[in-house]
Amino acid sequence: MSLIWKIKPFKALSLDELYNVLELRSEVFVVEQNCVYQDIDGKDRKAIHIIGEYEGETVAYCRIFKAGDYFEQSSIGRVIVKETYRDKKWGHDLIREAIEAVKSNFGESKITISAQLYLKKFYESHGFAQTSEEYLEDGIPHIEMKRG
Repeated sequence: MSLIWKIKPFKALSLDELYNVLELRSEVFVVEQNCVYQDIDGKDRKAIHIIGEYEGETVAYCRIFKAGDYFEQSSIGRVIVKETYRDKKWGHDLIREAIEAVKSNFGESKITISAQLYLKKFYESHGFAQTSEEYLEDGIPHIEMKRG
């Protein structure tokens, strides 16, 4: 049981792919986490989007940026796995795909993320280290983490 990965710049996304991504982001970040915030932030056009599909359903997603488009270093953000599939540990596959996509698309190995605090150990298992004090982002505790 594995995911089919699609890695695309914004303009290459089909309307259905974009809709499915936005639906998943809303389901997880707005509804599940009970967080009212501006998800459509104007940055999607600059990002490369990594979509994990299982049996035709979008179940995993993140977006990556080259250095300077979000942080000083390249970055990974909006990392999500649909709640009903988290027991599959596909988040680890997603982060590995994202790290590889940063290398292959941007030729970069240094990555900065803004991580939800409760996921610190998860990101540490992929080589990230905490580089900031805890801060609130949209009412949720976060930390900055870097890799490379």
